[in-house]
Amino acid sequence: MDGLAFATDDLSLRYRNKLALDRLTLHVPRGGIHAVVGANGAGKSSLFRVLLGFESATAGRATVLGHDSAHLPQALRGRIGFVNEEHSLPGWLTVTQLANLQRRQYARWQQARYDEVVANFNVLPEQKIAQLSRGERAGVNLALALAQGPELLILDEPTLGLDVVAKRAFLEALMFTALDDGSTIVYCSHQMEEIERVADNLIVLDRGRLRHMAAPDAFCERMRLWIAEFPFQLPDLTTLPGLLEVRQLDGLAHLIVFDQGDEIDARLRLLGARTVQQMPVSLERAVNGLLAHGHAGRHAA
Repeated sequence: MDGLAFATDDLSLRYRNKLALDRLTLHVPRGGIHAVVGANGAGKSSLFRVLLGFESATAGRATVLGHDSAHLPQALRGRIGFVNEEHSLPGWLTVTQLANLQRRQYARWQQARYDEVVANFNVLPEQKIAQLSRGERAGVNLALALAQGPELLILDEPTLGLDVVAKRAFLEALMFTALDDGSTIVYCSHQMEEIERVADNLIVLDRGRLRHMAAPDAFCERMRLWIAEFPFQLPDLTTLPGLLEVRQLDGLAHLIVFDQGDEIDARLRLLGARTVQQMPVSLERAVNGLLAHGHAGRHAA
């Protein structure tokens, strides 16, 4: 477990009648940027709440940097950074006062890193937090989190609600800030273009379970979009191996297929296709295709 940033084993979390995490087993190695994606209600925020000790698991176990997440010592908490979508900071403090307060709390504080990150945003040291825009507040929040020198940094929808300029500044500050070797970033977002830019590893959750984990490029390479023209009635395509999704657009059948080769061309022609074309799949389309069918998890195991 020493080589893991965090791990869960048969982890479940129930809110009354809702099962937010369902026997989730997930081992995430140290280092790199790990993107956690999934539909609303997939269990992403619930997972983070358990890892940070904000919620007690109903069953199973979670560890963070080798320690039980239910009993994280204070010294270990100082090695974990967290930025959420709300960017809630004390509005009565100035930017400088808040940075000074944080610096006294974290023994690993790196002022040069804070200065480097906050410089990406239009923030004046004497401004009060309450006077900052949402994007500026997000930038200060990221600068504070990175400056504490975290071994593990959890970012839960950090760019939600930001405009295009603020979002770009946030991502560039995250990508180009030199982190310590072995530092791990866990990044949750619904924006697939962000994931494609920053992630080394993709974790797909669905209804509290792990659906897939791989590098984004490797994940997309296992997906194919096939576009077929059927001159008459659309045949039954459910027998195609690896089929995740079928859509009809402008008289053409668009099929997302998982882990299948060029033999799909011949199968479609046997079913009556007049023309068949194969296309690459974007990360967003690949994730949506995987989550579209309940049987997709069997293909992705």
